[in-house]
Amino acid sequence: MAFLEVQHLKKYFDVGAGVNHAVDDVTFNIEKGHTMGVVGESGCGKSTLGRTIIRLLDATDGHVIMDGEDITNAKGRDLRRLREKMSIVFQDPYSSLNPRICVQDTIREPLQEARRFSKAEIADRTEELMDLVGIEERLRMAYPHEMDGGRRQRVGIARALALRPDFIMCDEPVSALDVSIQAQVLNLLMDVQEKFGLTYMFVTHDLSVVRHISDDICVMYLGQLVETCPSRKLFVQPLHPYTKALLSAIPSTDIDHPMKRVQLKGEITSAINPKPGCRFAPRCPYATEACKEPQQLIEAEPGHFVSCCRVKEIN
Repeated sequence: MAFLEVQHLKKYFDVGAGVNHAVDDVTFNIEKGHTMGVVGESGCGKSTLGRTIIRLLDATDGHVIMDGEDITNAKGRDLRRLREKMSIVFQDPYSSLNPRICVQDTIREPLQEARRFSKAEIADRTEELMDLVGIEERLRMAYPHEMDGGRRQRVGIARALALRPDFIMCDEPVSALDVSIQAQVLNLLMDVQEKFGLTYMFVTHDLSVVRHISDDICVMYLGQLVETCPSRKLFVQPLHPYTKALLSAIPSTDIDHPMKRVQLKGEITSAINPKPGCRFAPRCPYATEACKEPQQLIEAEPGHFVSCCRVKEIN
């Protein structure tokens, strides 16, 4: 049984002019101790999906089952108990930290809020977490504005680990960092995952990053999954036209074998009151009348699911 099961999850927003289908009928599983990467262009619903899974947003429909327990509609004490099993590392390490609270107190806060640790236990675990993520002694009483982005994100990771969660949603945790610092933070996330057996959902638009850290990858387009498979397979044999276009945009240093770019043309479908059918069809060079019918994820190859009625014809 998978550790996390997302079943037909939907999250809609009433925007006055209609209903925004931010997350629309998404289904996937994450195995215990694995990382599921979620990629797609800005605005495709990646972050909304993650926040709905960890109950920062309430789902419109569908189910989220974590470790055999349906958490979709948990409330009150049950939700508070579940909060300790899941956490989040935010995209912006500056705006996600309280500017009036020092590093030590920021990490200590979740432990105090849990109301089940003694002062000595809180002090010991806070020290342990700061050592774990590599926060120097001289910075433990510092404030967010006194640190660089990489150190701020280490504070955010320590805070996320405070209550020893089983699942962490990483919401583009390195996109706001310099490239050299990105590698350090990614390695830290992988180290603590191995140490504690954590399960990650890693949201990003950087395909190089997701290739490095993910076991499996979901590709999203306008609120829907268009392809999902093991990470190594996606980069060798993408099947959906949108995935192929994304991969073709990865910068390459190989001047002898330059990447053939796939240029997408046509209008982007609106996520507000979308029509049935493939949402990528207006930009797809292979679209036919059949693409106007509702699409479903089908297993084109073992473990490789694609939402495209023409997948066998174009590959």
